[in-house]
Amino acid sequence: MGVGGTLEYISELIGNGGSHSYGKRKKKKQFQTVELKVRMDCDGCVLKVKNSLSSLKGVKTVEINKKQQKVTVSGYADASKVLKKAKGTGKKAEIWPYVPYNLVAQPYIAQAYDKKAPPGYVRKVDPNVNTGTMAVHYDDPSYTAMFSDDNPNACSIM
Repeated sequence: MGVGGTLEYISELIGNGGSHSYGKRKKKKQFQTVELKVRMDCDGCVLKVKNSLSSLKGVKTVEINKKQQKVTVSGYADASKVLKKAKGTGKKAEIWPYVPYNLVAQPYIAQAYDKKAPPGYVRKVDPNVNTGTMAVHYDDPSYTAMFSDDNPNACSIM
C-alpha cells in the first residue's frame, strides 16, 4: 500500500467519520483563478462585491481593481457560481473579456478593439472568425489573358 496510500486511507477514515467508501470517491475541485469584469462606482460597491464573493464556499482570496473594474477570485469555487454570486449583488458582471494586445494577431480590427478596455488590453476574439475581408481568386484563364501584354487585342485603355 505504501506510505502515501496509508495516509490517504487514514485521512478518508477521519474525514468520513469512519464510514468506508472505497469505490465512492468525491471528485476534488481544482484550484483556479476566475477573473470578472464588474461595474463598480464607489468604495461601497467594492466592499459589497468583496464581501459577497468572500462568503462563497471554496473561495480563498478576492482581489479587486476598481480602476480597471476587475475582480480576481482564487480558490476551489466553480467559475459559473462565482459569476452568479457577483451578479447577485445587483452589479453588471461578466467573465473578464480582455487579453493583452500582444497576444492577439490583429489587435486593432473592429471585433478586438474596445475603447473601454484597460490600457494594453483588447477584447478576446476567436482567430478563426472572418474579419470581413475576403480575397477572391479566379482560376479562369480568360480573365488573366484579357489584360496581358502578349495579347494584341488586350484592353486599349492601358
